[in-house]
Amino acid sequence: MLSTVLVANRGEIARRVFATCRRMGLGTVAVYSDADAHAPHVGAADAAVRLPGSTPGETYLRGDLIVEAALAAGADAIHPGYGFLSENADFARAVIAAGLTWIGPPVAAIEQMGSKVESKKMMDAAGVPVLAELDPAEVTDALLPVLIKASAGGGGRGMRVVRTLAELPGQLEAARREAESAFGDPTVFCERYLETGRHIEVQVMADAHGTVWAVGERECSIQRRHQKVVEEAPSPLVERVDGMRDRLFHAARLAAAAIGYEGAGTVEFLADEQGEFFFLEMNTRLQVEHPVTENTTGLDLVRLQLQVAQGYRLPANPPPMHGHSIEVRLYAEDPAQEWQPQSGTVHRLDLGSVAEFTVLSEPGVRLDSGVVDGSVVGVHYDPMLAKVISYAETRDEAAHLLAAALRRARIHGLVTNRDLLVRVLEHPAFRAGDTDTAFFATHGLENLAAPLVSAADEELSIVAAALADAAANRSSARVGGGLPSGWRNLPAQPQSKSYESRTTGTHEVRYRFARTGVTVEGHDGIELLDATADVVTLAVPGPRGPVRRRFDVARYPSTGAGPVLVAVDSPLGPVTVRRLPRFEDPSEHVAEGSLLAPMPGAVIRVAAEVGSRVEAGQPILWLEAMKMEHTITAPATGVLAELNVTAGRQVDVGTVLAVVQPEETTESQE
Repeated sequence: MLSTVLVANRGEIARRVFATCRRMGLGTVAVYSDADAHAPHVGAADAAVRLPGSTPGETYLRGDLIVEAALAAGADAIHPGYGFLSENADFARAVIAAGLTWIGPPVAAIEQMGSKVESKKMMDAAGVPVLAELDPAEVTDALLPVLIKASAGGGGRGMRVVRTLAELPGQLEAARREAESAFGDPTVFCERYLETGRHIEVQVMADAHGTVWAVGERECSIQRRHQKVVEEAPSPLVERVDGMRDRLFHAARLAAAAIGYEGAGTVEFLADEQGEFFFLEMNTRLQVEHPVTENTTGLDLVRLQLQVAQGYRLPANPPPMHGHSIEVRLYAEDPAQEWQPQSGTVHRLDLGSVAEFTVLSEPGVRLDSGVVDGSVVGVHYDPMLAKVISYAETRDEAAHLLAAALRRARIHGLVTNRDLLVRVLEHPAFRAGDTDTAFFATHGLENLAAPLVSAADEELSIVAAALADAAANRSSARVGGGLPSGWRNLPAQPQSKSYESRTTGTHEVRYRFARTGVTVEGHDGIELLDATADVVTLAVPGPRGPVRRRFDVARYPSTGAGPVLVAVDSPLGPVTVRRLPRFEDPSEHVAEGSLLAPMPGAVIRVAAEVGSRVEAGQPILWLEAMKMEHTITAPATGVLAELNVTAGRQVDVGTVLAVVQPEETTESQE
């Protein structure tokens, strides 16, 4: 019997495993990097051990340090979570050699599936349909496009789509760097890239006594950068194609049996609309999207992992699937800016009344998150804030529940993909089950990433922000705080406050308080019913008469001298703006053509020299942040007038990396 479990991971998955351990009466141990010293998963454990350093290579990828931490804290088992060392056979071997229980499959199974190249050959021999692997050196024009994949891991790291032979060498090099950074193994391979397809996977669970379950399938076709964004169970495609589920489950059981598998694992397939499918890979661990399977089967998969590791014998058959569950990944990123990751403080993450880390048995919403109010999202790890999961009797109801929960959520501090997720869940194609891997390209990322709030409703929310700020000023006034704001015995000029929206630019709100109430320029008929620093209630004109609306306002000081962040939440939708100071600081202006660091990160490569001519869109340098490479390109055609960084330098967000003097400016000077 186990007594104490160390989770060799961080964030949401560490908290998820700890939740089940608590329900089973098991002790818990966390490990943490210096960057995670105050992370929620550290406080969620009974004990925690520091891993000196901040980068994954210094900390969560150091199996020797993690084994030492388990022994020092008195743990008798290690759960690897997902990512990092979860599919590393050498780590599993070291855990067992230290006398600890490994909460995972046999070492041999990890080794056999650890190489995607060799695993495909093995699956082919076992009778599982496969998509042929290609040697990068043998790729020809006739085989394009191809997909480069990391052999040692997934999650979109080390993946590149290549459409021309000219770009193949550079993309191979970039993929190898990402794979080395994320998994400690630079090995990559190629396979034919199918522009459209359905990503279907089967959850398997096996014990040491020969029982292999195919627990249920999931569809994970909606992806960005080859990383899943929306996952659901059961699959709409499998539900539609007669006999496909039986064939999928048979292939998944063949794959697991061929390697003597034990514990939780996932067999992934790429399918077409006719129900034909090909083996992609087997993940010898728990998956990020496991909650949708839990909700539709009633199983706690982490509990089963822990039980199987202790010799538990599974019943002959798994429970049947029931209902429908959908999961979305809430990321700190800007989809409209090429999925640009964000870093900084999460001031608030509130989805109201939801279950946390709990299998849903009634219609509702579940939250699995690695952050809480005040958490800081850094540059060393994945920018996922939370997984939000719904469960209901039907797919339509599950989608509606999830979209509504996301619309109401109060998410303050960072740009996220929340609006995109809601638009996907409410899109007619998604509701119809038409969800292939080209979903974003087919339906237009520009439309899907557009703000949920209309321009008119955003303007109204900004008016509420101005009136709340005015009330906050009155409440903090040392003299005359009880008088109406801007009170005069005679008519006077209106007061004004300015705000900057990320999508619609600068808004100036001009308002005047009088004995008859408040008037706002450009908003005739608005009546202020009540205003405090935190809540504003307005009567807004409507086609059938005034409508009472409440706006909740929160403000957060910026780090440094930047503008205050103001978040307005209402049934109209979430609005976040920055309150502009009355007087501008000239030192904050940057030269035209400046390339600013979009996030903190490390410069890994520079591809141009000062004085050279560059074309608009030409790569100037590359940043590495959050385990991904990000290309910084020239904003216009011109001359590279300044280059302020070199390879290896760490930069903060907003750092001026380089300055491109546009061609028009150069010609006028001449």
